Amino acid sequence: MADKPLLDELAPILEERFGPVDTVSPWMAFDYTTYYTPEMGDRLSRRMFAFRDLVHQADLPVVKGFTNDVENRFSTDGRRTVNIDPGYLLYERFVLATGKNFTHRIYLSDGIYADLTLIYQKNTFRPLPWTYPDYADEKMIRFLSLVRRRYGLDLKRSGTPL
Repeated sequence: MADKPLLDELAPILEERFGPVDTVSPWMAFDYTTYYTPEMGDRLSRRMFAFRDLVHQADLPVVKGFTNDVENRFSTDGRRTVNIDPGYLLYERFVLATGKNFTHRIYLSDGIYADLTLIYQKNTFRPLPWTYPDYADEKMIRFLSLVRRRYGLDLKRSGTPL
């Protein structure tokens, strides 16, 4: 996100669609790549949200379609001011949605692919050869591990096996 104050406008839109935010990451610098610089400028930062209400993994293409629409709503002169990467976290993996095909991505529907980004092994999330560096970052791993712990507690409370 190039403009942190946009979050004040963006968060209610996401909460209206996905329910209350349960966990929010600290701001993280997004300095692993210059890929977005021509479109969004430099000095980008990232904020992750985990929502209390669970989304079924089969709904990932619909979720990505919604977030693409939100990105377009916030665009200026055809350039995005925000990039929303929806995904889901299960006890054993973290998956992101993307519109870009690649050898390791699985087609879902509506031009959307599932990208297996991290796997949980030996008590931590582990990157894969194709994991983007920002998702392999220690701060990101700590945040996702916190979300995973909360998710595990929710599953236990509901009587759902892990």
